Amino acid sequence: MSRNSSPWDQLLFQPPLCEGWKQNDEGAAYHLGNCILLLGYMGGSGIFGSIYIFSLLATGYICYALWGWLNACGLDIFIWNMLLVMACVLQLAHLVYRLHKDTFLEEFDLLYKTLCQPLQVPFEVYKEIVKCCEEKVLSLARDQNYAVEGKTPINCLSLLLSGRVRVSQDGQFLHYVFPYQFLDSPEWESLRPSEEGTFQVTLTAETDCSYITWPRRKLYLLLAKDRYIARLFSVFLGYDISEKLYALNDKLFAKFGLRFDIRLPSLHHVLGPASSQVEAEKELDEWEERAMPHRPMSTFVQTATSAPPPPPSARPKMPRPDSALLGEDSTSLVLEDFAELSGSFMDYVSEGEYMK
Repeated sequence: MSRNSSPWDQLLFQPPLCEGWKQNDEGAAYHLGNCILLLGYMGGSGIFGSIYIFSLLATGYICYALWGWLNACGLDIFIWNMLLVMACVLQLAHLVYRLHKDTFLEEFDLLYKTLCQPLQVPFEVYKEIVKCCEEKVLSLARDQNYAVEGKTPINCLSLLLSGRVRVSQDGQFLHYVFPYQFLDSPEWESLRPSEEGTFQVTLTAETDCSYITWPRRKLYLLLAKDRYIARLFSVFLGYDISEKLYALNDKLFAKFGLRFDIRLPSLHHVLGPASSQVEAEKELDEWEERAMPHRPMSTFVQTATSAPPPPPSARPKMPRPDSALLGEDSTSLVLEDFAELSGSFMDYVSEGEYMK
């Protein structure tokens, strides 16, 4: 090998040889530090995995510093390991600060695991959603109204966290709202951002309840700023409204054995606000004209003239008695309304014909 070779060539091709190996061990601190570093590098990912890694690394470097001070008697070994210990401690302090900053109430942690984590919603996005509701959990006492029909303005969107809320209209029970369902999703979807309105139903807490609420204007600004959050709320609200419609449909099926298609316009009519008496009379007359069967042509010649049959008398529109006196609930009213509408399930002989 040439004398002009570089130090790297000498290190690779002519490594220095040890003149003699030590006969004694390096000491317990050195071996303990190696074992702790080995365990530290087995840590996982995430903030808790990082805390585990840097905690064990700091402990291992402390063992190395003790070994360099007591056994190896090397000042450089001691200084370098103490610098590494300080770096690990600073990183641990930063991780603990982040963990404390990202800590929510237990209700918000459970909400994330229930709704957002199955959809793999990033935690940073979830923090923006929670920040919009000001990280406040509100409560409803038993028999306390969240909204009163025709009086309470629609100025927020709320999500039930615990308890059970009863939804009724004109004193008739419609359905329940259970935990992790929106309290006012139909009302939220029924209005544009520039419109104002009031609740068409009454929501009453049947048990002690807790919920979170997003102010309407503040949430609209967030949805306009972040399209991902807007699509996320669109999925949540669409699923919630469909669950409420299916709850009404299942109630009809349980009582009458009939399952209606929630996509039918007749169901939308029934679930909407009641029409006035004049509109109801007009709708009934139009229905009778459409439903009147055509008389078939006679297959024989009549020998004697017969008087024309009397015109069918119009069926009077009887006022609906008070449902509270008859023990009637909303499902019986819905079935009667379906019988008076064309294009509904009642126009078909069987369910098989309806499905064609």
